[in-house]
Amino acid sequence: MINKIKAVVIDDSAFMRKSLSIMLESSDEIEIIGSAKDGLEGYNLVKTLRPDIVTLDIEMPVMDGLTALKKIMTDCPTSVLMVSSLTTEGAESTLKALELGAVDFIPKELSYVNVNIIKIKEELVRKIKEIVKQNSVKRRLERLKKLSAAGTAAVPAKPKIYGTASLPRVGYKAVAIGISTGGPFSLQKFVPLFAKNNNVPFFIVQHMPPKFTKSLAERLNSLSELEVKEAEDGETVRNGVVYIAPGGFHMGLRKNYSGTVQIAITEEPSGTLHRPSVDHMMGSVVKVYGKYTLGIIMTGMGRDGCEAIKYLKALGGYCLAQDEDSCVVYGMPKAVVDAGYADVVAPLERMADIVNNAI
Repeated sequence: MINKIKAVVIDDSAFMRKSLSIMLESSDEIEIIGSAKDGLEGYNLVKTLRPDIVTLDIEMPVMDGLTALKKIMTDCPTSVLMVSSLTTEGAESTLKALELGAVDFIPKELSYVNVNIIKIKEELVRKIKEIVKQNSVKRRLERLKKLSAAGTAAVPAKPKIYGTASLPRVGYKAVAIGISTGGPFSLQKFVPLFAKNNNVPFFIVQHMPPKFTKSLAERLNSLSELEVKEAEDGETVRNGVVYIAPGGFHMGLRKNYSGTVQIAITEEPSGTLHRPSVDHMMGSVVKVYGKYTLGIIMTGMGRDGCEAIKYLKALGGYCLAQDEDSCVVYGMPKAVVDAGYADVVAPLERMADIVNNAI
């Protein structure tokens, strides 16, 4: 008999509670064991029923989602997916929720788009299965407490690093980073630790909708010594700047007639699973900087980035991957590790040191 994943849905909209319940229970492996119309009712339900995963709205009466999330993480730690509005305010609240321990988010508007409902449902179900399979909420919360206590300083623990102990110093000219599920929290504990003297451009693809990437870039910029910004089409690439691909668009590079490297923001190719795509961005960076690109693959579901890392390795380049224990979902890093492409596999709290020492 299958041990079903037990889920609780918390949302003040009866339509959303019903929609999410139908989506989740379309899988024989997921069972809705309760639903609640506000944060207080939801918190009490989670504390009583102890589900494997929770979907949690942000704006609710009686008790809002952020307050409920804090109480859940304190009293009954559980994997939580936030149901987020695709607005600037929604993006900022979602990033706060991810800092507080939520594992990921569901864009609320997507649940209303009937034409894409099958694709959305399949992705949501797959994401929940992967998150619960990882079963990492308690470990993540312990790690979060350590990282929060340390602020932007590295956690003074003995590193557990696989592969070579460090990356060789080969004169890297660019760093390309791919990340997805669990990314916003991980990036906030990674990017601010980049040393100010890292005189190369950094390019990041984080799978997120529009507006979310801009809010993420602004948040990271406020925490970092390096400039962090959402990339713009046609801008000249500058060393010491971290560029984040805008949600809904691909980020690539192009050289103009004088050899200056510029950013290209496009909707093509349209056939990729994700937009922005790690493979597209990283492949484009490698075409410009060759083996002097440092490829980094972090927490996320699926295989996006693996083909670009394969291309980089064929040229003699190097790859750093996040380890399983510090990932929310060990999918994207697992793909490059299993293929033998990762030169160093390290926990989140050690990755910035490795990058700083290599560049």
